[in-house]
Amino acid sequence: MMKYVWMLILSVGFMIPAASAQTPDLQHIYNPEANAKADIEAAVKQAAKEKKHVLLQIGGNWCIWCKRFYKFVEDDSTLKATMESNYVVYHLNYSKENKNLPILKELGYPQRFGFPVFVVLDAKGNRLHTQNSGLLESADSYDKKKVGEFFKQWGPAALLPSNYVNE
Repeated sequence: MMKYVWMLILSVGFMIPAASAQTPDLQHIYNPEANAKADIEAAVKQAAKEKKHVLLQIGGNWCIWCKRFYKFVEDDSTLKATMESNYVVYHLNYSKENKNLPILKELGYPQRFGFPVFVVLDAKGNRLHTQNSGLLESADSYDKKKVGEFFKQWGPAALLPSNYVNE
């Protein structure tokens, strides 16, 4: 009998880590202790190297819609691939004691649109677009078509001149 108890304990122990490895940790998407200025600078450098844009997702771990968006994209392989092929993503924390207010000021106070709010930077760190996430919603979730169009519309390839020839 004891043999079966140990087998059960071991099998449950192996199943829990495997399940949690597949599920994103929705409680820790945003890092309130991060040095956002340095992290954004690193994201811009990475974007330049990879010929991408930077997608700043501004919100917090307290924000249900921020978590919904994260999970919505993570769970959809097409959206996730479109995002990852066009952007270096950074989750910029917002809180009442926000140490990131100087950055938000430079970005034009995007928090006025609610959360999450998205800011697209080019590979030089210039702000290209601020997106109110409410425009991407549908009922109590997000709309796949709207999110996909947003990712494509503000990706680096969409902003090339029409006469650009890729050499």
